[in-house]
Amino acid sequence: MAGTLTPERTAARLCELSGDARAAVLLDAAGSLAGHSDLERELARSLGELARGLFEAIDQAPRALGVDPPEQVEAQVEGGTVYASRTPSWTLAVVARRSALSSLMLCDLRAVLAELEGGPQIRRSVGAPTAGGDAVLDSPMPELGGEER
Repeated sequence: MAGTLTPERTAARLCELSGDARAAVLLDAAGSLAGHSDLERELARSLGELARGLFEAIDQAPRALGVDPPEQVEAQVEGGTVYASRTPSWTLAVVARRSALSSLMLCDLRAVLAELEGGPQIRRSVGAPTAGGDAVLDSPMPELGGEER
């Protein structure tokens, strides 16, 4: 199917959709690097190992009986924030500007993972024009509709 998101393109797609995303990596279910944004391969591997380690630490943390491990994580680091989201098949992690809004970054992560897993293609709709005459892009969530750019 044309327009189907591939693992190799997923991290770059996230960075295209979010102006706050600096770098991203996608890991497969085994924790291996499946794709990355515009990063040197060694840096992408390093970021992937850190993302995998973050979820491993979270999975080992004590929690109440019957409570599943978290699917998302946010960690503040010097100069930015790391966000990660996972499904049974994939883990997508991104380093974002510190000023990024958590709810929007996590929403973008979930939307891109859903697209990778065969969900609807994310569309960016055009919002109302600003004072400068340019249109503002709305949320990339597909259910918010709008015409593709």
